[in-house]
Amino acid sequence: MEKTPKDIVKYQKHYTKERLDRKLVRWSKRAGQKVIYLVLLLYYALTDKKTPIGYKAIILGALGYFILPLDMLPDFILGLGFTDDMAALLAAYQAIQASVTPEVEEKAKKRMKEFFHDYDGEDIRLEE
Repeated sequence: MEKTPKDIVKYQKHYTKERLDRKLVRWSKRAGQKVIYLVLLLYYALTDKKTPIGYKAIILGALGYFILPLDMLPDFILGLGFTDDMAALLAAYQAIQASVTPEVEEKAKKRMKEFFHDYDGEDIRLEE
């Protein structure tokens, strides 16, 4: 079963910084560290002036998809709700990985502590 939306860029229209922040606060524990770390990596790559515009379109699509509560697998389904989000975020990350600088990674790691107080700053393995 294909869990990644075929045309992720079309989900850009669902992205706003405010909606992303609300989603992170409300769902971070249920989504888990890998999902939130990917969201933060993509968000900070999006805000980095060095990230190419084409990559930003992919990022906006993936973050827009993450924000949607009723996507291919609704987020409230315990144990499964974020698997499609993870697939979309990971696909976007793999597409834009060349633009993820050490500064972007550090910002993401620093913000992880806001959502996961037990996060120790270690690298999170992003492979599924």
